[in-house]
Amino acid sequence: MDAAGIGELWHNLTSAQPDPPWWLVVLAGIVALGAVVHGPTWRVARNVVTIAHEGGHALAALLTGRRLDGIKLHSDTSGVTVSRGRPDGPGMVFTALAGYLAPPLLGLAFAALLSWGRITLMLWASLALLAGMLVMIRNAYGVLSVAATGLLIFLVSWLGTAQVQAAFAYLAALFLLLAGTRPVVELQRMRSRQMAPSSDADQLAHLTGVPGLVWVGLFAFVSLAALLAGGKLLAPDSAAVLSGFLND
Repeated sequence: MDAAGIGELWHNLTSAQPDPPWWLVVLAGIVALGAVVHGPTWRVARNVVTIAHEGGHALAALLTGRRLDGIKLHSDTSGVTVSRGRPDGPGMVFTALAGYLAPPLLGLAFAALLSWGRITLMLWASLALLAGMLVMIRNAYGVLSVAATGLLIFLVSWLGTAQVQAAFAYLAALFLLLAGTRPVVELQRMRSRQMAPSSDADQLAHLTGVPGLVWVGLFAFVSLAALLAGGKLLAPDSAAVLSGFLND
């Protein structure tokens, strides 16, 4: 690709797209909420949350100087990220902390990009993150899960109309924002039944001496704060909604 082609690609990635119609944003929010609260749909959609969760562990491990050995994703939507380094200390704490924080914070980052009109940039940033994660996957189901997610995003960004791309991007961001809280609730439910003795919250409790319930509370607080902030960024302008009703 010559310099002109690279320049055009960069322009397409970084240029702002028009805001989608208000009804599309509302529809994306309804579909995202349905995917979180509807049990059978959630069991499939939760794979996306697991990808973000394990990606958060992996990124935190790399940023804190740990050696990342690999990531495994399983069909029951569980996952594991293995890194080497000190078994305690700040690096291990941040690595354990990052999992439950990653999906809502990623959703908030996507919401910020969408609020600036950077729909294409958001989709291609997602592809870049998935590509970086794919090289560290160490099991067949994980490769299939990440590759299938990446392929879907690529097809939407390459073949989809502007409205289809906007709908998909808003759906993805809203899903991550809404989905951030449910795994935290599930985590505490399992902890209360003593079914998750090695959960992230309990690992953090072992590493820091701070009770696991406090860490669960932190996960919940960040998830709710990201949902409120991201929802505010993505909410349709009231004037646009009113204008749409009047025009109809």
